[in-house]
Amino acid sequence: MITRTNAVSFRQNLGEMLNQVQYRRDSVVITKDGKPVAALVDAQLFERMRAMQARFDALCSRIEGGFAEVSEADGMAEIEAAVAAERQQRSVTKAKR
Repeated sequence: MITRTNAVSFRQNLGEMLNQVQYRRDSVVITKDGKPVAALVDAQLFERMRAMQARFDALCSRIEGGFAEVSEADGMAEIEAAVAAERQQRSVTKAKR
């Protein structure tokens, strides 16, 4: 479950919020002026998020290296063509149902 709370309430209820995250595996979104500014998540989830970010960064680097010789215009054209082909395939699949 995700709980939303403002910064003042979070500060006043820090112990309770820590227990909620630690024992119930809930998350807390902390807001200021109604806008989310931070989140409190359990340590295991945080480690998984960091590992996923590291894998994502490595993948981005590999893709960037693989397309280093391709101009931005050519790359964007290739992406747009792939998206158009996928959309066409989905519309054909929907029409067959």
